[in-house]
Amino acid sequence: TDNFLYHLSADARVIDFFAESDIDRFHAKVIEHICELSGGPCQYTGDTMLDTHRGMDINNTQFNAVVEDLIKAMDDSAIKVTTQNRLLSRLARLHGEIVGH
Repeated sequence: TDNFLYHLSADARVIDFFAESDIDRFHAKVIEHICELSGGPCQYTGDTMLDTHRGMDINNTQFNAVVEDLIKAMDDSAIKVTTQNRLLSRLARLHGEIVGH
């Protein structure tokens, strides 16, 4: 997640969405969410994706930019492509709760 935050912070396509975020909370919730989605023992305790992204009017290009940043972070962390794909397929299910709200 540290690599993910690094890539997000350097991405002009999406950084404005995080300008007013509590970065420490965001970091903790990303850890929880990825842990839960990947079958780990964590339970995500943050807001729903719909509530979190409501009013942001995120489009597919911006959604895909965040996915690209996550892939770069996973590559930086030497996570196998098959493992990346399993996580990305689980995250893809959230698309409808994030884009266009």
